[in-house]
Amino acid sequence: MKEQSSIPTGKVQRATRFLKTGVKVGGNFVKHYSKKLVNPETDRTELDASNAEDIYQSLSELKGSALKVAQMMSMDKNILPTAYQEKFTMAQYSAPPLSYPLVVKTFQTYFKKSPEELFDSFTKNAVNAASIGQVHQATVNGQKLAVKIQYPGVANSISSDLKIVRPFAKALFNISEADLKHYLKEVEERLLEETDYELELKRSREITEACNHIKRLIFPRYHPEFSSARILTMDWLDGHHIKEYINTHPSQEERDAIGQALWDFYDYQIHVLHQVHADPHPGNFLFLKDGNVGVLDFGCVKVIPKKFYKRYFLMHDIDFVKDEDQLKELLFELSFLNKNDSEKETNFFYTIFKEMIDLLGQPFHNEYFDFSDETFFEQVYELGERISKMKEVRQSKSARGPQHGLYINRTFFGLYHILNELKAKVHTGKTNRKMVN
Repeated sequence: MKEQSSIPTGKVQRATRFLKTGVKVGGNFVKHYSKKLVNPETDRTELDASNAEDIYQSLSELKGSALKVAQMMSMDKNILPTAYQEKFTMAQYSAPPLSYPLVVKTFQTYFKKSPEELFDSFTKNAVNAASIGQVHQATVNGQKLAVKIQYPGVANSISSDLKIVRPFAKALFNISEADLKHYLKEVEERLLEETDYELELKRSREITEACNHIKRLIFPRYHPEFSSARILTMDWLDGHHIKEYINTHPSQEERDAIGQALWDFYDYQIHVLHQVHADPHPGNFLFLKDGNVGVLDFGCVKVIPKKFYKRYFLMHDIDFVKDEDQLKELLFELSFLNKNDSEKETNFFYTIFKEMIDLLGQPFHNEYFDFSDETFFEQVYELGERISKMKEVRQSKSARGPQHGLYINRTFFGLYHILNELKAKVHTGKTNRKMVN
C-alpha cells in the first residue's frame, strides 16, 4: 500500500480537502441521475460504489476523527449501503500508512531519539494502519513488541473535523439533526480520550489486570518506558484476525468457548467494573494458535455512571419491560421519550423503542443464545432500515436516548456481530439479570 509523506493538519487544508470530495460526490450524483433519465431502472449500486471510494479516499488521507467516524459507521451495518460498509471497514486496519520520516519525527519529539536508538530492531514499514495511528513491530532483548504511533495533528483536529464531516454523516446516517448533534458530542468526547495514549496506558493496565481471571483471554503487557502521549508500546501477539481464524475451520466447541470468553469479558466490564472496552471491531481481537483470544486497543473506553447504569440496564430485564407503565416511565427518564412530546408522538416513539428493546434484548431473555441465528440479525437490519425511513424519526426536533447509551449500544452491536461471525452459542441471560437486580 502506498505510504503518505504528509497529512494536512491545518483547518483550512482539511476543509479544502473535504470540499473537493463534496464536489466529486456531487458529480457522481449528476452522472447517476443522467443515466436514470435514459434508463429509469438504473439503481444506486454504481453511485454508492463511486461515492464510497471517493469519500474513503479523502478520509483515509486526512486520518483522524473523520476516518474514525467512517470506521464506526461500517460496524453499524443497518445504516449504510453495502458499498460503504465494505469500503469503510478498511479503516479498521488497512488505511494508507505514514512514511518512515514522519514516524522518526514523532519519536524525536517525545524521546529525543530515533526508533533505532530505542529498540534493537524496528520495522520501517507499518504492519497495521488504522484511523488514529499505525503499528510497527520492534524488538528489545529478543522480545517482540507492537509500537503504536499516533498520526500528527489528529488530537488537535478532532473538533473541526467533526464539524466538517457532519454533512456527510447526516446524509449517510439518515437521522435527525438533533440526534446527529447528540451523537457527535459523545463521539468527540471519546475521541479526545482516545488520542491520549497516557490515559490509554493507564486504562489498559487497569482493565486487563481486573479481567485476568477470565479464561481464554490474553492481554499484551504494556511498556511505559517506551510509551508517551502519542506513542504506546506493548507485547506483540501473533494470531489470526477473525476471518482468517474462521478459515482454519475451528470446531463448534472451540468457537463456543471463545464466544463465551468474549461475552464474559464484556459482561464483567459492564456489570462489575462499570467501564468497558467500547471499540469491539474485529481488528481489535487476535485468535491465537493455543485456542485463546488476544484483546487489543483500550483507547476507546466508556466509563458508565452508576446512576445511569442502574436505570439503563433495567431494559434487559424481561419482567421489567413487560410492565408498560414502568417501562414508559423509564423511557422518559432516559430521554427516549420527551415531556414536550404530543400524545401521538409519545405513542409512536414508545412503540418503536419497545420493539427495539424486545428485539435487541433477546440474548438476555434466555439462558443461552445462538448467535448463528441469521433470522435474529435479519430482523435487526430490517428494523433499523424501517426506522431510518420514518419521517417522524428523521424530522424529530429532540434527540432521543441518553448520550451515555450511544457507546454502550455500539459495544453490544459490535459484540453481537463478532459472535455471529463465530457462529457461537453462549450462556447469556441469567448472569446479567442477577447483576442488574
